[in-house]
This record gives sequence, C-alpha cells and structure tokens, in this order.
Amino acid sequence: MNLQGKRILLGVTGSIAAYKSAQLTRLLIKSGAEVQIIMSTSALDFITPLTLATLSKRPVFSDFSDKKTGEWNNHVELGIWADLFIVAPLSANTLAKFANGLCDNLLSATYLSARCPVMLAPAMDLDMYQHSAVRANLNKVKSFGNILLDAESGELASGLSGQGRMVEPEHILAHVENFFTQNNDFLDKKIMITLGPTQEAIDPVRYISNQSSGKMGLAIANAFKARGAEVFLVAGPVTLPINSGDFHLKKVKSAAEMYQSAQKLHAQMDFCVFAAAVADYAPAEVATEKLKKDDSQMSIALKKNVDIALELGKAKRPGQVHVGFALETEKEEFYAKGKLDKKNFDLIVLNSAKEAGAGFQHDTNRVKIIHRDGRMTDSGLALKSDIAELILDEIKNAPVWI
Repeated sequence: MNLQGKRILLGVTGSIAAYKSAQLTRLLIKSGAEVQIIMSTSALDFITPLTLATLSKRPVFSDFSDKKTGEWNNHVELGIWADLFIVAPLSANTLAKFANGLCDNLLSATYLSARCPVMLAPAMDLDMYQHSAVRANLNKVKSFGNILLDAESGELASGLSGQGRMVEPEHILAHVENFFTQNNDFLDKKIMITLGPTQEAIDPVRYISNQSSGKMGLAIANAFKARGAEVFLVAGPVTLPINSGDFHLKKVKSAAEMYQSAQKLHAQMDFCVFAAAVADYAPAEVATEKLKKDDSQMSIALKKNVDIALELGKAKRPGQVHVGFALETEKEEFYAKGKLDKKNFDLIVLNSAKEAGAGFQHDTNRVKIIHRDGRMTDSGLALKSDIAELILDEIKNAPVWI
C-alpha cells in the first residue's frame, strides 16, 4: 500500500494506448490510491467509461456537466483535490493543447486549473513523436515544470518499431511511488557527467567513434536533477533530446574537447560521473581534404587519447566522489576492478557487452556496481531510468561521502 490515501487524477486521451489506462488504474487502486478519471472525448472511442469506472470505483468524467441532471463537473475542484495529475496516454493533440493553453474540454480545463504536480506519459507513432512540432511541445510542457515520462521504444500500432510507446503501467506506477517518496539528498550538490561517444576525425567527413547513445548518462543526469542537484553535462555527439533548461550543457566532439571541458569544471564539482564512451585512440594526423580510395589498402596511424578519468582522478580532492563505467567482454569483474584502482574511482559501474538488452543503444541495461571496499550490487535487467536511481543510491552510501 505504497500510495495509501494519495489522490490521483488520471487523464486518458485518444490513443490506442488508452487500453493500458485500465491496468494503470488497477495498479494505482491496488497500491492504495484514490483515482478519479477524466477522459477526453476522443478517448471514448478507445476504451469505455464503464470499464474505468468499475476499476476506479468512481464515476468517470468526460464533459463539463452531466447532460441528464445538469450537474457541473467542477474542473477547479478536481485540480485542487488531487495530489498528482497523471495523463496517460497523452496524445499529440492534447499535448499541443497543454503546451499552448488551449481549453476546449474538461481534461484541458482541469490541466490549466491544477495546483498539483502533473505527470505526462505521451504515446504516438514513431514519426509523430520525432516531429519537430511535437518535440517543441514536449520541451514546452517540461519547461512548465511538468514531469515528462519519455515514451519507450518497441513495436507500435502502425507496425513500425521505435520510440513512441507509452511507458508501461508498471513503470508509471514506479515513477508515481518514487514521486511520493522522492528526496533531495543531493540538494545543492554540483554534479559533472560525461556522456555519449566521442568522434575522432580522420578527414573532413570521416571519423572514428562507437555506438554509445548517451542514454545511461542522461538517465543519471535526470535522476540527479530530480534529487535536487545542479547538473553539468559534457556531452559527446548524441541525438538524445537534452533540455538545456534542465542542465548546464557543453557539447563536444573529440576526446580532447571533452577533456578540456571536464577539466575546467572538475575542481568545483562534488561528484563526477564518467559515463562517456571516450575513444581510446585518434588518428595521428587529420587529413585536410577528403581521403580518396584507390585499389591499395589504407593504413591510418593512431595516437592514444588522453584518459579523462585517469587524469582527473589524479586531481581528485578529499571528499570528492568519482564514479566510473566499464564495458567489458571478458574477465569483466577483473578488468573493472583494475580500472577502479587505477583511475581512483570510488565505485565503478560494470556493463557486459554480451548481456542481451544491455549496453549501447538499449533503453534497458544490466550493471554491477562495485565499490572500493569490495561491495557489489547487481541491478538485474531494468530500465536505464531505474538503474540510474540505483546508482544514485549506491553513490549516496559511498563511504567517502557518508
């Protein structure tokens, strides 16, 4: 009964994902919450009010008034009543209304009247979710202080596969429980996080890089921000939607650029998380013109890049916490523990490149968090957002900071 006595408004909009609202309602009720549901008119085409009323044990509202009795469904009172307003699924249409203050139904009127925090779980097809207008609206509602649960990746109703699926009800429940138990244990702490790959130029159009997406680093950044920290991101070339309003963001390309930016920030940081997949080597010389192919083989001389974590580890001051990452394919714990010692980390997060659903590009991951004193925690396969919370809990309990 983690949500005992909590009052939750659940908004349901016109999306094929509306069927998931029944399971979400069931989970919220089972956890002890009181749930009042408001449906948009278009949502009525996807799931019946009777289903949701039965599960929530309350009448479902979709109009400003009851047409039979004339009784007013007071959107102001609804907004005052709730401890949290969740809209799941959130369609592109309703998102646009929220972002621009449009108010033509009970759901949007309640949103504009709500005094409680708002949690949004968008759901739409791949191309819609990536459209610049939708991305702008998502950033806009985030700027209002709304909690945005980014869509998950997977098979979509259109038959395409990619990002756009509404966060699963079980995951939304976890976010809701975390919301009501969240703490500010990193309040006013300064955090530097490196994330993503680096690109080491060969010529004006080619480079050496890797498959890092930066998703794990961004998940950690979001978790730190939610716990009150001031977060500084040094981001390699990633395609992730990073809201610069949430973080101090420095975009870089090469390992040298990442080192220069991280070095400037390092001394003032309380915590440094080295989550970037920095290229170990770079071309010794960068061609000024595009290299032409011919029938012979080509060899490119490489030079070793600066080891950012190693160099900054030498400058680590007492009380400062360094967290490293290791992606290994063999003797995984052995090599990770070696890096832990060599680079002066307080703890290291070990990924296995052989683990299905873990590592680069995935929304999920599985890690082992290894401390200097030998303690080790295995996350099991989980969403990167959940693993980020686990990493923060481990950082919080690191002996150097306690």
